[in-house]
Amino acid sequence: MKTVKELFYRPPFVGLLAFVVVFITQGLGHTLMVLVEKFFGSNYQFQAAFILGLLGTILLFIGMKNDKEVPATWLGYFAGFFLWTGWVEFSFVFYADYLNIVQILPDGSINKFPEYLVMQSSIGVLMTSLLYFFFNRETKCNFFRFFQRNMKLSTGKPTRGYKRNYAAVTAMETVYVIWFFYIVLLLLYEDSFVGDQHPLTYAFFFINTAWSLYLLYRLSKFWNVTRAIRYAIPTAIIAYTSYEIVGRWGILVEFWVYPKEYMMELAIIIGAISVGILIAIFTPTGEKEKLYKEKNQG
Repeated sequence: MKTVKELFYRPPFVGLLAFVVVFITQGLGHTLMVLVEKFFGSNYQFQAAFILGLLGTILLFIGMKNDKEVPATWLGYFAGFFLWTGWVEFSFVFYADYLNIVQILPDGSINKFPEYLVMQSSIGVLMTSLLYFFFNRETKCNFFRFFQRNMKLSTGKPTRGYKRNYAAVTAMETVYVIWFFYIVLLLLYEDSFVGDQHPLTYAFFFINTAWSLYLLYRLSKFWNVTRAIRYAIPTAIIAYTSYEIVGRWGILVEFWVYPKEYMMELAIIIGAISVGILIAIFTPTGEKEKLYKEKNQG
């Protein structure tokens, strides 16, 4: 007779728990930005954003010094989360305001989010810096390794005994995956390029949703908590990209950006996510490995 606690040691709960945490925190990132803008106002929002980035830096430092995989991985994820929100997203907001960028949309209205125009201009930096990770022989990314293996792009065998820093890897993965899919969506939404009602956008939504469901299926098979978290980050962000498109089409309400109207709902979500993270952190590795061996022997 399995206890309720034991359920969290086994698939599919190990992977699904990590997926839910990452997926929902993507939405909470929007909530955080809105709260900073509303609470601190235009006079102090950038100072508050700088502090968010510092918080991410502190979490990254603590995570990089931590030898335990699970807390180091979670610290890396939230470090990337706060660094992206505080230093990356708000830097685009700052320069859009500083340069007084204005875009008149096809319907004659003014774009309320000119920072996204600034973000689009970072595509060159994104693609150039991604080359380092794409050709890195130490990478464990299944996506990169697939191309390295099948297109003969490998730059050599991984260094024997090379020890990865899980907090740093997770933080960088978080920032880059969010950044990449932000750029993809902005290019699709831009009427001068594609447009959110274009057949290409519909095709992307179909392919992206199918891909995220496949990744979620694979994630549901994971036993290892830290691998599940690191796999859940791109899986959840890819899935959230489809969710963003549905919101863009007006099918769903983006309640993340209306914290005042949905305060109770967001509070419940934050509480549930906090419990989920604690469950993941305190999942006993020894018990999990014992169950895994029992499963293989059975």
